[in-house]
Amino acid sequence: VFLATLTYDTLRFEYEDFPETKEPVWILGQKYSVFTEKEEILLDVTSRLWFTYRKNFPAIGGTGPTSDTGWGCMLRCGQMIFAQALVCRHLGRDWRWIKGKKQMDNYFNVLNAFIDKKDSYYSIHQIAQMGVGEGKSIGQWYGPNTVAQVLKKLATFDTWSSLAVHIAMDNTVVMEEIRRLCQCQWPCTGAAAGPAPESDVLYNGCPEDAGRRERLALWKPLVLLIPLRLGLTEINEAYIETLKHCFMMPQSLGVIGGKPNSAHYFIGYVGEELIYLDPHTTQPAVEPSDSGCLPDESFHCQHPPCRMSIAELDPSIAVGFFCNTEADFNDWCQQIKKLSLVRGALPMFELVERQPSHFSNPDVLNLTPDSSDADRLERFFDSEDEDFEILSL
Repeated sequence: VFLATLTYDTLRFEYEDFPETKEPVWILGQKYSVFTEKEEILLDVTSRLWFTYRKNFPAIGGTGPTSDTGWGCMLRCGQMIFAQALVCRHLGRDWRWIKGKKQMDNYFNVLNAFIDKKDSYYSIHQIAQMGVGEGKSIGQWYGPNTVAQVLKKLATFDTWSSLAVHIAMDNTVVMEEIRRLCQCQWPCTGAAAGPAPESDVLYNGCPEDAGRRERLALWKPLVLLIPLRLGLTEINEAYIETLKHCFMMPQSLGVIGGKPNSAHYFIGYVGEELIYLDPHTTQPAVEPSDSGCLPDESFHCQHPPCRMSIAELDPSIAVGFFCNTEADFNDWCQQIKKLSLVRGALPMFELVERQPSHFSNPDVLNLTPDSSDADRLERFFDSEDEDFEILSL
């Protein structure tokens, strides 16, 4: 952690820090050239919401921790991948954050959903307390599957975003389940009316036409999270090409995972290296000012993005995708099907039209935390359990 803290002292972009390579740089579905688009690469990375350890926030649960240093890294990565979904939902993938430039209300609405206080939709307080229902005590380390399950539960309270969150278990994405989840029989609450004044001008980052809202309201925007295990103790090389392709899809929300017990939010790759945002630096908690304005610079990573070799990735990850419309989802399905034809790329998950009969109940993780199935899946997806086992007395 000490070394990680040092890397944050230089908050300016050193161009030579990014490899001078002919290989394209992919960031969440967008392709860049290092030689001609360095500034655009940095602007894209800086525009992502960056959540790190914080200290001196209100105690979780009233009497719990006031900092998440040392235990909250996967929770922060969960916040980052979900914040990217909210940015795509309310601001659009092409939205950019420019230091000192006045931002629209929707941007602050998104940011406020993650602020470290108990009544924010996706605050560390909400994630930690909701995790108790998943068998995690407050302050305990999460794996990627646990944080995905918790975020799914929290999203049901976020009527403004009105997201359909699907977690594909057993390495299988069932198209029928997703369509059932996303297709509303009536205009969805929240999808047809955003609270922000400029939502009349911009809807999901696009100027709207008369019937656009009504059409979009018939499909709830989809956040698809797929917890995966890509090997036993290290990543199986056969999955690397497929993993890279995930960052090339316009629907990409990136990947949460990391090294054992050290989580990162992966947003792209160049060559054989993953590009990621690192939560392992502690910043003071941010309080809205008296005017209600939120100082937001500490939520944007303004130094060169971190990189690591793909081969070092812990095999326990969760991959994320965002499909704003049904057409986006159909396009995503086509891309996944094409990917299965790429030579040397082993599929990381299966895409099927309907649930095979031998499958376990898809709601298995909504059972009580002590259910054997939930425990089995937890051990399977959460790498912290490789290091120690909690014995219940």
